[in-house]
Amino acid sequence: MKQPTFHGRVLLPLSVFAEARAGDPLAMERILRYYDGYINKLCTRTLYELDGTPHVRLDEYMKHRLQNKLIRAILKDSL
Repeated sequence: MKQPTFHGRVLLPLSVFAEARAGDPLAMERILRYYDGYINKLCTRTLYELDGTPHVRLDEYMKHRLQNKLIRAILKDSL
């Protein structure tokens, strides 16, 4: 059977989410890795030097906050 995809990317099986809700840390790690690129894109900021030179940086604080919100959303119904 063919794996379901979204925009050419293989989707995570629902069993991974069920395992993460049950407390499996490896499943939670797999989910975080799956969404890592999307979270990085959301947390990318352009910072400017005093002379106006732009620098694209990843906002680590915001990334950790989004990862924590994702974990809480997955565990919300299981608590």
